[in-house]
Amino acid sequence: MAAKTLYLGPRLKKLRRELGLTQANMASDLDISPSYIALMERNQRPVTAEMLLNLATTYRIDVADLADKDADETVARLQSALRDPLFSDIAIEPLDIEDIATSYPGMAEALLRLHTAYGEEQLVLAARREQGSVQVDSATPDPVAEARAFLAARRNCFPSLDDSASEAARNLPTFDAMKDHLAAVYGLELRLADDGLLRGSMRWHDYHRQRVLISERLDPAGRRFQAALQTAIMSQSAEVDKLVAEGRFAGENSARLARRALMSYWAAALLMPYRAFHKAAQELRYDVEALAARFSVSFEQAAHRLTTLQRPGQEGVPFFFLRVDRAGNVSKRLDGAGFPLARHGGACPLWNIHEVFALPGKVDAQLIELPDGQRYVSIARTVRAGGGGFGERSVTRSVALTCDAQHLDQLVYARSLQGTDPTPIGVACRLCHRPRCIARSAPPIGRELIPSRFRDNGVPFDFSQD
Repeated sequence: MAAKTLYLGPRLKKLRRELGLTQANMASDLDISPSYIALMERNQRPVTAEMLLNLATTYRIDVADLADKDADETVARLQSALRDPLFSDIAIEPLDIEDIATSYPGMAEALLRLHTAYGEEQLVLAARREQGSVQVDSATPDPVAEARAFLAARRNCFPSLDDSASEAARNLPTFDAMKDHLAAVYGLELRLADDGLLRGSMRWHDYHRQRVLISERLDPAGRRFQAALQTAIMSQSAEVDKLVAEGRFAGENSARLARRALMSYWAAALLMPYRAFHKAAQELRYDVEALAARFSVSFEQAAHRLTTLQRPGQEGVPFFFLRVDRAGNVSKRLDGAGFPLARHGGACPLWNIHEVFALPGKVDAQLIELPDGQRYVSIARTVRAGGGGFGERSVTRSVALTCDAQHLDQLVYARSLQGTDPTPIGVACRLCHRPRCIARSAPPIGRELIPSRFRDNGVPFDFSQD
């Protein structure tokens, strides 16, 4: 079997520059011509096994150091970016993508950064248009919209944070391990404290006393997350700042929200390492309750983590996540699926994210259909925050995890949904043109209401279908 041809041009050039050598210097060391060095650096000649051995012995390096460990991931990221409809009319062969990633890694990274910036800008502009802004460069930007656009443009996936958290997870699997780590590395005492000392906070870093207090009223999953979050704050500031610097934020509040989201991302990745969680999700067929039990986290934490499984080459089912209160206010929104409700909220009362308030703590699965015929699977359940003592205030919210119905066969929830008719819903009453809907709160834009003098069809707003 013939050996694989190796083209290591960019890496060979990088090695030469790191050694402070000219092409002539390296050619002299290796006993070859400068022109041959130039051809290898331009990938016009392969690096033979004999040449690899010569490089290793001459410069006392490990041959593995010349391997591009990130090439496969760069290829996957390029393939994902080039699936954007923006490039739909351009035929790009898979081999061309691999060649770009391996031969021109700097150009590949530049393309990926531009595509991410473009996606982020489009999301920000869409959010501002939906808010009715006349000028897209408004002097009063919406920090929540900008932070959400920052996450959505990256599909809520940050491989560098996942890698760091997975490495740390080997030594920090429990609350006590994180407690010992914070004490040994940062000199911080981590302990539980009562509400009187915390004054209503869940976590307090008492800087002057070098201690971190976590509310004893939190359940075990909440305590572990707060310990992981403190670990993220102490160890990941530089990496998080680097990622935030890539964002297109108009104000400091937007950057702060993004920074907070990334710290929480790392904390969740510590509790649910990417590869282990991705594998478990497939084995358990995305059973959120079973995943929460396996990783000792809450239902909401497991659902949230499922939206982040979009690492190129290792993708899971793409999900959209929404959390609302009884009044319909959206307090968390994460989009890894391009779901229309990610932009318009979750105002339709026929969606099970609203119905599960009548079924506290019970998971409900629903097949839904939008007016354009697109079908989705929605997994919803209530979650509770606060409380922990008699008379303590708490709030019950509902979360929904939603994906395209084409993924139904991969989900454990298919058992109860296969063969059922979808529930017709809309993204918002003003944008929904479904006729005879008894749950409608407003007539659709552009439709004329039918006079009800002689006939009452029993719907709040009866409108013409013409």
